[in-house]
Amino acid sequence: QLVESGGGLVPAGGSLRLSCAASGLTFDDVTMAWFRQAPGKEREAISSITTSDSRTYYAESVKGRFTISSDNAKNTMYLQMNRLKPEDTAVYFCAADEYYFGSNPVEYDYWGQGTQVTVSS
Repeated sequence: QLVESGGGLVPAGGSLRLSCAASGLTFDDVTMAWFRQAPGKEREAISSITTSDSRTYYAESVKGRFTISSDNAKNTMYLQMNRLKPEDTAVYFCAADEYYFGSNPVEYDYWGQGTQVTVSS
């Protein structure tokens, strides 16, 4: 089970930190990822991390602004989002998979319910 938290309404240029608490997984040996989906758009991979060795991936659209991390002791993944833009507005989902590292949402077996992030201009 994955449970996201930390979404909300923030002005452009502001920051938010999303959390994803995991249970029922071998958290120290999985890929954890953040996706987002804006209305009328496809689900987009924005960042992922392997909890065993902290290998990371960032989409170009968030590189340099967002930072992914994981706390294996707490079975929790984070996404620190800085310098937010209106185009970052979306529902943000966390996902996990025990074998896959990449950006294809179809490959992830576990999903959270999503948390809304709205950035006002």
